[in-house]
Amino acid sequence: MDSIVLGSRLFETEIAGKKLTLEVGNFAMQATSAVIARYGDTVLLATCVVSETVRESIDFFPLMVEFEEKFYAAGKISGSRFIKREGRPSENAVLTGRLIDRPIRPLFPKGYRNDVQVIVSNLSFDKENDPDWLGIVAASTALMLSGAPFGGPVAGVRVGLIDGELKLNPTIAEMVNSKLDLIVAGTKDAIIMVEAEANEVPEEKMVRALEFAHTHMAPLTKIQEDMAKALKVKEKEFNLFKASEDAVLAVEKFLHGKLGKEIRHADEIQRAGTLADLESQVFEDLKDSYEEAEISEAFNKAIDLEVRRGILEDGERPDGRKTDEVRKITCQVGLLPRTHGSALFTRGQTQSLDICTLAGPGMAQTIDTMMESGEKKYMHHYNFPPYSVGEAKPLRGTGRREIGHGNLAERALVKVLPVDEVFPYTIRVVSEILSSNGSTSMAATCGSTLALMDAGVPISAPVAGIAMGLITKQGGNGKIEKYVILTDIKDIEDFAGDMDFKVAGTAQGITALQMDMKIKGVAPSILSEALAQANKGRMHILDIMLEAIDKPRVNISKYAPRIITIQIKPEKIKDVIGKGGETINKIIALTGVEIDIIDSGQVNITAVDQDKAQEAIKIIEGIVKEPEIGTVYQGKVTRVENFGCFVEILPGKEGLVHISQLDKERVEKVSDIVKVGDIIPVKLTEIDHQGRINLSRKATLK
Repeated sequence: MDSIVLGSRLFETEIAGKKLTLEVGNFAMQATSAVIARYGDTVLLATCVVSETVRESIDFFPLMVEFEEKFYAAGKISGSRFIKREGRPSENAVLTGRLIDRPIRPLFPKGYRNDVQVIVSNLSFDKENDPDWLGIVAASTALMLSGAPFGGPVAGVRVGLIDGELKLNPTIAEMVNSKLDLIVAGTKDAIIMVEAEANEVPEEKMVRALEFAHTHMAPLTKIQEDMAKALKVKEKEFNLFKASEDAVLAVEKFLHGKLGKEIRHADEIQRAGTLADLESQVFEDLKDSYEEAEISEAFNKAIDLEVRRGILEDGERPDGRKTDEVRKITCQVGLLPRTHGSALFTRGQTQSLDICTLAGPGMAQTIDTMMESGEKKYMHHYNFPPYSVGEAKPLRGTGRREIGHGNLAERALVKVLPVDEVFPYTIRVVSEILSSNGSTSMAATCGSTLALMDAGVPISAPVAGIAMGLITKQGGNGKIEKYVILTDIKDIEDFAGDMDFKVAGTAQGITALQMDMKIKGVAPSILSEALAQANKGRMHILDIMLEAIDKPRVNISKYAPRIITIQIKPEKIKDVIGKGGETINKIIALTGVEIDIIDSGQVNITAVDQDKAQEAIKIIEGIVKEPEIGTVYQGKVTRVENFGCFVEILPGKEGLVHISQLDKERVEKVSDIVKVGDIIPVKLTEIDHQGRINLSRKATLK
């Protein structure tokens, strides 16, 4: 396959006061297109390969987008003792791949069936400029130069909220103090994708941030347009899969008079059954005249158009709800007897069972990726089994969708979790999706809030989430002429609609956002309306949630481990740990507790059995306690010599009882008075200049 560029060409622009360069022609010669994107010292290689032929017998667009983290990019070698090369993508790499995928996917024409693969590899990471938003720009540029029917260019930017001011593309260090982590992707005309984590940011401030992001995208879209023009990119020939006009007319004729009221019913199961029967009848009637794929395409298109027509023209949703109405919600807590916290959140036919587990600090997840090394003490995992949508399929490993939905719920909740000093537990929440009919990630967010409170986690405020939809009518110029915003969309509205906008937050403000478009973007003004409508829905859901449990339980479950914290002098840490961990491992083996020590001298003892915890504390306090002159100890005889015996008065600390100090009377033979293992009272009489301890048994005798 010929490269589309001969010779190296470098293009540059400026964004947020820094130079951004895009280079083509020197790398990955056999890819359809390849681009090197550089911002600061963060460097990405984006490659695109477009197949020359259509993939047959599929009913989807075969776009594959991957983001590769390379340890060498950050000057690191993996911390694993056994595996030193990159293996399975980290969670961050998966999420970045999804972030790049989401704004470019809707810009391909419907019915395009050629394989398209975009791989973005991080070649250099300066630890200042996050590669995620740059990856959107790099991928879009590669697609613009590939000749594929891509409706870009797309730009991506990050926005922070630091000291009350919006900042474009802040550094990673600056983001530590930001109340908002917002990534926005869009074309020069509209916003296509939004991803955000926020610290209870009000809706009006979020709208300003979205507008701020979009107004700064122009240099990033222009440089891509300039490149495509300068390099004289020619669009490849392609065919779109579409049902023939005859097939569409035949399906429309068959369905005439059978839709309308038939697919508008409050009973989800009855409506789904009606649609399934209609589809079977269509196939049976037309199977001899048209291909199965054509009939399916025409049938789905007819249903989508009827859903859209009903909403736009008749003002009727498929289940009869008003545009701003939330489905029936029920909430339960404390369902499972042995888990530390549990809740069941049901909204219509969407149902999430959420379970919270508490553990000691030592159970935190170790993070070892290109971008970061450290520990993660809050984990949110999301499972989507096939039975949740009534399917019989093999159970597979965790997919990108599960990782993405779990991460969204995690980001929605992380800002309300207590700090370690207040609640030093490692927390894991699992969302088991038992039934799915729209916005399971927001159900997981709501259910997890309830499970956390049921577990006694002192969150600062409850969080609820809701999914918003959009139905538009566009004119011949592609401009939106009419639109309806929908609250709490379900699957049929999601499939037929133009937007999936998930909003999570507390009563005070937004904690997470995620928006994806199926059209070529929307104006910030529409998103502003959607956020205002989402706020009403979110408050309604919060009220129902708080009827089930209105605040975190005062006490954690009796089956959850307790953490007792004591403070020791930092210089004493080595004494508690011992040579090669010998001392601390002995304490753990003896008591069965978990012990975690941090550099400040804070010692966390985690145990279900509190008697064992107290035993461990006693041992540790004995180790770090300083011997005091004049104090009487109950010591253990460890050695017997001719001149006296050695007695351990505190763990790891022993002193000498000279033969003259064993008894009031003269002692001829030490073994006549004591033997190894005896527990005897001794008084500390002296600590000499060498730190040696002298003891007296005689001084304790009356």
